[in-house]
Amino acid sequence: MESLQNPATPLIEFDGVSKTYKGGTHALQDVNIKINKGEFVFIVGSSGAGKSTFMKLIMREEKPTTGQIRVNGYHLNKLRSKDVALYRRTLGIVFQDFRLIPTMNAFENVAFAMHVTGASSREIRKSVAGALSVVGLSHKARCLPAEMSGGEQQRVALARALVNRPEMIIADEPTGNVDPNMSYEIVELLNEINRRGTTVLMVTHEHQLVSDFDKRVIMIDKGKIVADNGDGNGGVV
Repeated sequence: MESLQNPATPLIEFDGVSKTYKGGTHALQDVNIKINKGEFVFIVGSSGAGKSTFMKLIMREEKPTTGQIRVNGYHLNKLRSKDVALYRRTLGIVFQDFRLIPTMNAFENVAFAMHVTGASSREIRKSVAGALSVVGLSHKARCLPAEMSGGEQQRVALARALVNRPEMIIADEPTGNVDPNMSYEIVELLNEINRRGTTVLMVTHEHQLVSDFDKRVIMIDKGKIVADNGDGNGGVV
């Protein structure tokens, strides 16, 4: 694994990345991007633009057809299959559809993410309580998903993504199934998490949310980066 000791080393680096699926669909074309540790980046674009492929490559669900990808010190092109799970533990992932286990309460859903890492019971109790506190749901710890609103369920999912203290949160349309007021609260929570030092990458189609938060915005259209208001160093391009 490559060192991250140099603070100027990008957390995410795409170098000439293209992805063509079987059948000939060109999902991404010659993407060059750097995202540094501590950034908050919105990924925007119309349906079919290539956003999902971009995220799947970062999560190592797909591999590039050409080009190189490095994330959090891992060279994803060279990552062995047996090491993918270890790599993904450095990421916290939040989905649009929550993906909570319906038979587990909020505490148990968050704790599940720690059980798979072999954490001790004491570590789990402390870390889960802390994560639920961060998202404002300590009082809902014993509630099942069906007993919570959509916004509350998404906050549980966010706590689950946070509990292992990842370097980066990947949020894929996290406000897609909640009302507009809760959408703003979810992004504000992500903003607070970012202020504490965690890199946040959020895919969204909600342009009003993007305009309300002064963050870096990368726009993808027809598989290409067509706009990027930051250069990975806080500058504007």
